[in-house]
Amino acid sequence: MSQATKHKPSSVARQVGRKGAFAPGTLALAISGTLMAGVATAEESISLDKLTVEESVTPDTNPYAVPGSPYLAERLSDPRRTRPLAETPQTITVLTSAELSDSGRTDLREILDGQPGITVGTGENGNAFGDRYVIRGHEARSDVFVDGMRDPGMTIRESFATEQVEISKGPSSSFAGRGTTGGAVNSATKRASSEYDFTKLSAGIGTDSHHRVSLDTNKVINYDTAIRANILHAQEDVPDRAPADRQRKGAAFSITHQPSDDLEITADYYHFEGDDKPDLGTYLNTSGDGKPVAGIPVYLQDEDFLDSEVDTATLRIGYEVNPDTRIVNLTRYGTTDNGYVTTGARGTTAYPTLLDATNDTNGYSSATLSTHQGWQEVEYFANQFNLLMDRELAGLNHEFVFGLEYTDQQVLNGVYDRTSAGAANCFASGRGGPGEAYCISDASGNSVSNVNSLMQRDISKGDWDSDWNIKTISLSMMDTVDLTDKWTVFGGLRYDYYDYKTTANYDPGTGRELTDFINEDGFWNGHVGASYKINPKANVYASFSTATNLNGGESDVGTSCGYGGICAEGANPVLGNPEKTDSWELGTKWRFNDDKLLATAALFRITKSDVMESSNGDSYSTVGSLNTGKNEVEGIELGVSGNLTSKLSVQAGVALMNAKVKESIIEDNVGKTLANFADKSASLHLRYQATPAFAFGGTATYESVRYTGQPDTAANEGMGVPEYTVLDAFASYKVNRDMLLRLNVGNLLDEDYYLAAYRSGAFTYIGDKRNVQLTMEYNF
Repeated sequence: MSQATKHKPSSVARQVGRKGAFAPGTLALAISGTLMAGVATAEESISLDKLTVEESVTPDTNPYAVPGSPYLAERLSDPRRTRPLAETPQTITVLTSAELSDSGRTDLREILDGQPGITVGTGENGNAFGDRYVIRGHEARSDVFVDGMRDPGMTIRESFATEQVEISKGPSSSFAGRGTTGGAVNSATKRASSEYDFTKLSAGIGTDSHHRVSLDTNKVINYDTAIRANILHAQEDVPDRAPADRQRKGAAFSITHQPSDDLEITADYYHFEGDDKPDLGTYLNTSGDGKPVAGIPVYLQDEDFLDSEVDTATLRIGYEVNPDTRIVNLTRYGTTDNGYVTTGARGTTAYPTLLDATNDTNGYSSATLSTHQGWQEVEYFANQFNLLMDRELAGLNHEFVFGLEYTDQQVLNGVYDRTSAGAANCFASGRGGPGEAYCISDASGNSVSNVNSLMQRDISKGDWDSDWNIKTISLSMMDTVDLTDKWTVFGGLRYDYYDYKTTANYDPGTGRELTDFINEDGFWNGHVGASYKINPKANVYASFSTATNLNGGESDVGTSCGYGGICAEGANPVLGNPEKTDSWELGTKWRFNDDKLLATAALFRITKSDVMESSNGDSYSTVGSLNTGKNEVEGIELGVSGNLTSKLSVQAGVALMNAKVKESIIEDNVGKTLANFADKSASLHLRYQATPAFAFGGTATYESVRYTGQPDTAANEGMGVPEYTVLDAFASYKVNRDMLLRLNVGNLLDEDYYLAAYRSGAFTYIGDKRNVQLTMEYNF
């Protein structure tokens, strides 16, 4: 059947666009108070919804989106967010499945790089593990969630099984627990639906040896049971940087069963493999203007790799006790295996002989190669129990959410053993004095002919160097109360009790005694605020929220104090107090164009205190000062998403921010901006439906200068990457009711730009050059 075969039409009318963890009738009751106020009767709402939904149901239907407005989400996927997005008192950007498809961006990292208020970072501590994000000036690499549950591990994250991406700005610890200082990222996964059958095949080819094939199929087994599968295989060279390449393979399976009208059970399994030959780009001119050096050849070595493998299994149970009481329980077990050996470059003075290097004679400018490597194994278990209760107390309607959560995360980090059989081709000064080195250019300034096979490494997996574990039990309570038809108050409180231990092996293989860093404690976080409905389409709100970060809470960096790892005073294993964050936000949200357009604006201030600092100049050791730093980020963020007209859709935003170090053990840092922070960023994504069959559009992304440095510390304002503006374009043509062709052009003007730089300048990520992909989508 060429179009989606629909089942249970009256149920579809209620559930499409609002699907959650409940049966159709359950979900309608759960959200009727907020999404269907003013409708005369349930019978009328079913009839009206049916007319709207059945005209627009397709295999691409996003259950969370506003019907008829492909770039606007009606609600979030987390059932703890009880109000529609337009009434949620926080800056939250939602990227719908329609926008993700139009943009042509597939890795979560490149998706987030195009969003205001977010910058991507290099792997800190010299590592290159997976994705790293900075939201409103603060680290968020451990604040990534899938379906409302933390997704640990520094992995590569792909969107082939993603329904929408939800970006919460500002502390979210009432929902997420530890971390979330600047915000959090949640991916809502595609789930099986018993509403209709469909199969969609997507196949694409392009420049730089690009090919991508994906399959999304949903099959109704019977009236109450359905299965869904998403399959991916993709490969491409990094544009204009071959032999660097990216390979992606994945499979996601979901089965849902509804034994009764009150109970729904969904089981998901997700598998992903990322196999990259990574390009660390260029390097900063540390002895000159501190900017990226242009024209650098691709110097990765033949043996380089960056591999990421993820396996997770999730069980969801939704049960309606009665029309005003619902239970949602999620259980997840997962593992990730990550590893990399990559090559960086550093500008230096090279010499033809050791004698020249010793006497500083006959030197010439070149760049020497360096190795960055590590492996990580993650195993985790989590169970999240939520009780949602709608109650009338003292004449007021309350929306209670009670939560109980247990997590156990184990992360083992280690190193690779390496030897290099390649002959050195130059000499250069290093930490131990002059010595042999590998240079990418000769004395005449020409690139060496065998630049990708200079080192000829032999690589084997080595010993572990840190064993990181945290067990957490969390209790939370949240409530939303309508005081009048205009005033609403809200608040939440969460307590996290944690048992933390990191065992460090400072010198693997030597038999040196291990060191344990142990911390067992608890902390409170919360949020509170009020909103005022100016009219039925607009509101203003004010909120206050908190967050807490653990010392050593970044699992990928072990004992490196300067990068979010363990900080201790000398050999003292006492870890000090957690870092604390307070945030204020004053915002407004307005709906236009028959509720198909949402405009938002917010003023905010985030203050982080008791910050751990690396104080001895060695960022790779535990030596630091405890709770001596303080920083502040304040700014304004504007956003708009939805339909500007019946043919023109938009997703746009701009963030204007100012960051400042307020306190530091290093006096010269006070008053400086934060590292890896862009004070201005903006994005504009437009789609114009010219005819029923043809649509076109594009994306403009801007980011201001970012300076290097360690997380939560002052920027090195002498080194950084310059501002950039990049334009992308797309066009789609519906050949017939079953086939669609889409053309994507990335970096339309072929700009040279840079994403991020490592603290020392030893590598600087280069943005993709112009690239073109043609994709065919066919619905069976």
